[in-house]
Amino acid sequence: MSADQPAPFTFDGGHVAPGETEEFRYTVSETYLGDPIRIPVTIINGPRPGPTAFLSAAIHGDELNGIEVVRQVAQEWDHSEVCGTLVCLPVLNVQGFVAQERYLPIYERDLNRAFPGKPDSTSSNRIAYRIYRNFIEPCDFGLDFHTSTRGRTNMFHVRADMDDEGAARLARAFGTNLIMSGEGSPGMLRREATTDEIPTVTLEMGEAHRFERELIDHALGGVRSVFAEYGIYEQETVRWPGWRTIIEGWSEKTWLRADAGGIVEMHHERGDLVHEDEQICRITNPFKSDATVVEAPFTGLVVGVLENPVVYPGNPLCHFVKIEDAQRRIIEE
Repeated sequence: MSADQPAPFTFDGGHVAPGETEEFRYTVSETYLGDPIRIPVTIINGPRPGPTAFLSAAIHGDELNGIEVVRQVAQEWDHSEVCGTLVCLPVLNVQGFVAQERYLPIYERDLNRAFPGKPDSTSSNRIAYRIYRNFIEPCDFGLDFHTSTRGRTNMFHVRADMDDEGAARLARAFGTNLIMSGEGSPGMLRREATTDEIPTVTLEMGEAHRFERELIDHALGGVRSVFAEYGIYEQETVRWPGWRTIIEGWSEKTWLRADAGGIVEMHHERGDLVHEDEQICRITNPFKSDATVVEAPFTGLVVGVLENPVVYPGNPLCHFVKIEDAQRRIIEE
């Protein structure tokens, strides 16, 4: 935490002194054979006092974009003038990452519903507990990087509890065009950390199973902006994204779903503004002799969109959020 003099960063089994950087693998569980399951950790304890921040990724094992963001911050940035401490956690869900699956392979549990964890409960709760106690609790704020699930892609945006002053400050500092406000589900890392007065936001960026360089670079710019806001990098400046809209409450969003099976012809991309009654996509049969047209139920933003263009009835087509008139004018300008 901030103080007149820098302090060591401590965790169960070790500490990192001011002015030092340590890279190690930390045991969070064991395999069926009793071998350790270890997450990679980089602790950068700056030579000068300042806040302690964590950057985490791959809490879902197939979400790769954030891994490269955290790795570049940890391994490629110059930390000689860091004010404070950076806790870099590029792969939280090691089992899922190895299998390239979203969830923990053990009973397909979602690690992002297990925080802050329990030391004597399920496997996912025990993993979450060791991560949370050692590397989240000592921090002042956090950035948790995600992508969409398999077969979909998300526009670059922040999810945060904008009713929490600390989370709102963090979300704005990251500098995205879209902020989706909500506290999140119980067990989510960002919700539980924010409740514990460690403001944390989720960064959504692109799709699973790949690196998307444009989004990674955009996210790195957001990290620099946050570090400027909190004085970690005094040489950086907080960025303004040009326009910003905040979606308040989940009632203003919806997943548009297919009412017919077939092949999807999508007419809009993630981030597009679509006006009420405008055609978003159409679903056709193999002969294109029959088509089901999907229109926008209101004026809104395409936040997430289907990547795999084949659907059954009921499958999601796009994640669509409502934009009010004032917000629309900001976007269109």
